[in-house]
Amino acid sequence: MARVTRIEIGPTKGRTHPTEVHARIKTFGKGAGGPVVQIDTFGSLDRDVPGKLSQTLQFDRASGTELLAILQKAFGK
Repeated sequence: MARVTRIEIGPTKGRTHPTEVHARIKTFGKGAGGPVVQIDTFGSLDRDVPGKLSQTLQFDRASGTELLAILQKAFGK
């Protein structure tokens, strides 16, 4: 699990990853940083334990706002 505190834009070169997983998003908390949005991803069907919680990222108000701006720019909103 990790709480994202800063996001930076990397190089524009990349490729689509061949592995597909599902994710679950939840929102909780009302502290000084505002609510926390948590994204959990679960192991792919190729893993030893398919569907097991694999990674967790948490975004507070500041990092969530950064991510939102990046997504809006990427998807044209």
